[in-house]
Amino acid sequence: MVEETKNKKAGGCTPEEYELCNHFINAFQIIGKKWNGLIISTLCDTEDMRFKDLARTITACSDRVLVERLKELEEEKIVRRTVDSDSGIISYGLTQKGADLKPVFDQVHHWADKWV
Repeated sequence: MVEETKNKKAGGCTPEEYELCNHFINAFQIIGKKWNGLIISTLCDTEDMRFKDLARTITACSDRVLVERLKELEEEKIVRRTVDSDSGIISYGLTQKGADLKPVFDQVHHWADKWV
């Protein structure tokens, strides 16, 4: 009972509440949206990437959808967009919030290598 109270105060959910847990649902609405996982995973392995390099890496995603997803991830403060003041080159990288997902994606890669 003490642990359950502690979880509720910290904003976490007990296993019994997972289906009602807004944090869990919101997290999967972001990272589970088509292409978002691949975008985040790709940016986990690099410091910054130009759009054309991201598009070359995620070939099945159209440029229009990639732009849309990058904007959404930027709004969620997972991806940051940087414009070089000298060249005007735009690059994308992960914010700290996005970088904190790296261990999660490392585990997904490990699971996929083992089971998929």
